[in-house]
Amino acid sequence: MTFMAPVQTTPSASPKPGLRERKKTQTRQAIRRAAYRLFAEQGYDATPVDRIAEAADVSSSTVFRYFPTKEDIVITDEYDQLMEEAFRARPAEEPPLEALWNAIMDTLRQFYASEREEIDTRIRLTREVPAIRARMNESMTETGRMVIGVLSERTGRPTDDLELRVFVGAVLGALQEVMLHWGEQELTDDLVGVVDRTLALLARGLTL
Repeated sequence: MTFMAPVQTTPSASPKPGLRERKKTQTRQAIRRAAYRLFAEQGYDATPVDRIAEAADVSSSTVFRYFPTKEDIVITDEYDQLMEEAFRARPAEEPPLEALWNAIMDTLRQFYASEREEIDTRIRLTREVPAIRARMNESMTETGRMVIGVLSERTGRPTDDLELRVFVGAVLGALQEVMLHWGEQELTDDLVGVVDRTLALLARGLTL
């Protein structure tokens, strides 16, 4: 099929979150900020969760309620939810890769514009800490289930369809390699541009 380059679109506005959701977001952000500050000061392995809780002015149980493991403080974000909303909003006639490409790029531009420093920190930690890389693999599996679910609805294929799983695995595997490569390059390239080029590579295939 002929694959058209993704069109930059403005994501439809999501309903404004209620007070409870805003408070939960503020708590998550406070925990992350405290954790990143402590990781920078004393190292990831030397920073226990109870110290993060104290710095964020919450209890350790609150930290674990929002982040089941210490690695999740680095890995967990709101990106998947935003991407799922953007993916579901794509026109039904768009080919699967084009729709997913647009959803990923729309969400990444939005997220990176407001969270660049945090994203840089997270990718650096993922590169440096084996436990975080391992948890990232588990997180990618959860993301894959979400993407497969949306594609199943769009295509009518069952969620255990092999082609669907291979397609999603290829896209998410490519994105994971982008993050690791970008971290190895000391975050010098434009992340949004690198992701866009990577998805374009999947669309056209490797040329010699």
